[in-house]
Amino acid sequence: MCKWPEVSRSGFYDWRSRPESETAKRRELLRIKIKALFEANNGEYGYRRLHRALLRGGERCSPELVRRLMRELGLVPCQPRPWRHSLTEQDGRACGIPDLACRDFTAERPGQKMVGDITYIPTWQGWLFLATVIDCATRKIVGWAMDDNYKTPLIISAVEMAARNLDLPDGAVFHSDRGSNYTSGTFAAALKRLGIRQSVGRTGICYDNALSQCR
Repeated sequence: MCKWPEVSRSGFYDWRSRPESETAKRRELLRIKIKALFEANNGEYGYRRLHRALLRGGERCSPELVRRLMRELGLVPCQPRPWRHSLTEQDGRACGIPDLACRDFTAERPGQKMVGDITYIPTWQGWLFLATVIDCATRKIVGWAMDDNYKTPLIISAVEMAARNLDLPDGAVFHSDRGSNYTSGTFAAALKRLGIRQSVGRTGICYDNALSQCR
């Protein structure tokens, strides 16, 4: 091996016995700090954010050096998919839906009044959207559905589960905010099929659907 690069045997052992250089020591320290910062931030930081964090901590290094060391360490940040807007548009009927709850989230019997909303949960594979239906009488989640989007079929599945789990009385009410999917004609038709009256709060007033926020 020494003959091929034309290196003498004594020169090879002299190089091998040399102490570690200051540059190598600094790179090893940077590796330790990068790995610690990466793990402390749940594996979400890319090389740019890690570089800024190192600068705040007093380290002086280039973004490309951080990127190179992350590759050597096999650190790949989790990058959630970007937020996607719903493709369901309001069809002009939102203004005609009454508020049957009027911030009164009590009910005498299960199924008489229900509230619903959608939340989102970040995962390693992207956003997970969860639609829930809460019964006002028992304060229990009686219907739910999950998907990688928050289009109208998601909330219809949650309401249909609630209808299966409860013995809905005549005049049962489902209350929500004025999101485009909750005010769509498709969702209104699903509620009519299930024998449920539709109710929505005012635009931008979270208190009109407060119970659904206490999941």
